[in-house]
Amino acid sequence: MQDMLIRTALPDDEEALGRIDRDTWSTLHAVQPAPQLPYPPFFSERFGPHDHLVAELNGVVVGYIRLGYPTSVLANAHVRQILGFAVADEARGKGVGRRLVRAAVEEARRQGARRITLRVLGHNIPARTLYASEGFVIEGVLPGEFFLDGVYVDDVLMGRVL
Repeated sequence: MQDMLIRTALPDDEEALGRIDRDTWSTLHAVQPAPQLPYPPFFSERFGPHDHLVAELNGVVVGYIRLGYPTSVLANAHVRQILGFAVADEARGKGVGRRLVRAAVEEARRQGARRITLRVLGHNIPARTLYASEGFVIEGVLPGEFFLDGVYVDDVLMGRVL
């Protein structure tokens, strides 16, 4: 059995997280163009290591989830939002994604949040199924919000109470 650890990201995780982000890029979940050289840093002024939880399998970083504020408005400070999520192909089907989502929910609670939300593309059935199984419900749909691979795709807003 593989040993899984979920922890807060460290500055030294940047290369591994950037590689996972690039390797898993797909219009199934990304609305930005495919990453191109030179690759930007994974961490930024807006999202540093402290905003990411990472999953390790046997000491190797295999995924992350980014948690932040949905807006900068003080009246919205009781809400956290999942703002990025990826699991390396070789780690799929091993419960990594589920553990990351659960860890994000717990971290949001630890930070004093009362709600957690996310946005997911309508055609990303695997992600939507995972989120629903962890208590997230559809709170809104923006029909045809994105045009990806020649098709209009819905933006699905999901959330749950903590």
